[in-house]
Amino acid sequence: MIKVDLSQLRFLIVEDNAHMRRVVRTLINSFGAREVTEAEDGAAGLELFQTNSPDIVITDWFMPIFSGIELTRMMRHPETSANPTVPIIMLTGHSEKRKVMEARDAGVTEFLCKPISANALYARVANCVVNPRYFVKAGGFFGPDRRRFSNPSYKGAERRSSEASSAQKMAG
Repeated sequence: MIKVDLSQLRFLIVEDNAHMRRVVRTLINSFGAREVTEAEDGAAGLELFQTNSPDIVITDWFMPIFSGIELTRMMRHPETSANPTVPIIMLTGHSEKRKVMEARDAGVTEFLCKPISANALYARVANCVVNPRYFVKAGGFFGPDRRRFSNPSYKGAERRSSEASSAQKMAG
């Protein structure tokens, strides 16, 4: 596994379960992160996101006030968000395909099912740092490009030209 220096990154954990927040914080700290902020619901998470400018957000799906999906949509809003390209890792106990697709469509960068393991969480965090995603604005969507792999030989009708692309490399 790739070793990534996380010591200069700011993390925000938004999770309504205090025990799970403590587990995620402990893991993130063990990966080398020094600055980890926590919120117990989506509203507090949004406020901390706007004021603390975290480099990576880890959020639960089902929480009081705003769900993780609603929080993601607010964070991705280009006109009102402090950082609409922030990597967002969604934690949830729901792994159904429709839930994964709903999270993707809301703008989630990485998806992780509970119960989590240290290796799985580290892999998602490291991927956010080592392989930052391009962002796309198309219709009502602003978020990470859904296509993770570039296929230069693809010639289909939905092929995007590099000049016409509204994708931008995530600021790092």
